[in-house]
Amino acid sequence: MPDQELAQKVVDKLMKQDAFSQWLGIKVIKIQPGKAVLQMKVRNDMLNGFDVCHGGVTFSLADSAFAFASNSHGRLSLAIEANISYSAKVYEGDILTACAEELTRNDKTASYNIIIHNEQNEIVGLFRGTVYRTKKEYFPKNG
Repeated sequence: MPDQELAQKVVDKLMKQDAFSQWLGIKVIKIQPGKAVLQMKVRNDMLNGFDVCHGGVTFSLADSAFAFASNSHGRLSLAIEANISYSAKVYEGDILTACAEELTRNDKTASYNIIIHNEQNEIVGLFRGTVYRTKKEYFPKNG
């Protein structure tokens, strides 16, 4: 199966099973092997006591982009480390876009940068994560 077709098939499968990403209202904008672009709109029930978007929501959007990009090669990949820096406030109604890009990948691990920005193209978060790449394939060639 071509790499692009595999990436799309894996992400379609993951998104169908991912109730949390669905609850967040995440839309898959673009998938390529090692890359993912996701988008969501911040709702009122995502705000914290300071009337800004809870940091966990921004982290979760980036984490979903991280998961989709890292699994797009067709092998089950699990986070072993992730962190985020918040560079600007996010408000109700903001449309956030998370762009995940693969930095390194070998047989055991891979690392990713995810940049989260709002509709004014202002960076609101910088996320970096590392995954462990298992041998389990989503769609094995022989079965």
